[in-house]
Amino acid sequence: MCGIIQFKFSYFNVHYFIIYVNLRGTQIFNLYRSMPDEIKKLNSRRIIPASNKSFHLEGPKPRMNELFFALEIFVQFIKGFRTLHFIGPCITVFGSARFSSEHPYYKKSEEVGKRIAELGLTTMTGGGPGVMEAANKGAFEAGGKSVGCNIKLPFEQEPNPYTNVSITFNYFFIRKVLMVKYSYAFIIMPGGFGTLDEFFETLTLAQTKVINDFPIVVMGRQYYQPFHHWMEHMIQEGTISEADRKFMLFTDSVEEAMDHISKYVRSNYIVKPRKRLWWLFEKV
Repeated sequence: MCGIIQFKFSYFNVHYFIIYVNLRGTQIFNLYRSMPDEIKKLNSRRIIPASNKSFHLEGPKPRMNELFFALEIFVQFIKGFRTLHFIGPCITVFGSARFSSEHPYYKKSEEVGKRIAELGLTTMTGGGPGVMEAANKGAFEAGGKSVGCNIKLPFEQEPNPYTNVSITFNYFFIRKVLMVKYSYAFIIMPGGFGTLDEFFETLTLAQTKVINDFPIVVMGRQYYQPFHHWMEHMIQEGTISEADRKFMLFTDSVEEAMDHISKYVRSNYIVKPRKRLWWLFEKV
């Protein structure tokens, strides 16, 4: 008896649900038919439904990947901190990976690395070929400290052999954070999208006072002449201020670049030895 009653209730519930759905479907259809064409057209363009609910675009990766990604980032940062903490004050050189050893910009970058070593500072680059290799080579052959912060890429980026310390990262943003963290000046050689990304991020950090207004030397007046014109246009349009010019020195002279950096470092910092902490397992 109970089974029959339960079956009847179940049957009537299902039957009622079907009727309810049919009625609701008719109402929705009639409501849609009564909508103005403009609203129908607008709704058909929407990707996210018009609702007070929260939506997301479901991708191919499960949510657990977010946890593993966060852990991977944490491990990469810790690895970077432990590798780079004692390399000494750095000058980072940004530039293209595509210049051959015969190119004038390669030779100038090599001179830059040599002059950084003569100041007793560490030359830091992205660790790859082209400008990066040249700056590392100049410092390495002059007996200075030479560091390469490499990145895993499907092309172009192979570690160059002119580094005392080399570390490879999986993500550009980790590499940029650490290169900025350990640098007291930046030299921007001619380069492509990657160089401009590093240049503009460093410039933005200085402009917004997230970092100190470290010297940013832009080498290659002719190469960066279009950017110089665009900067003038931005000043006229009011998107940057006249005072933002002070963050950059445009020059072709390695001597002028080194003097500019040397004056800044000498007037703002005191040289002090850095102690190693045994309880952090830092090797003496």
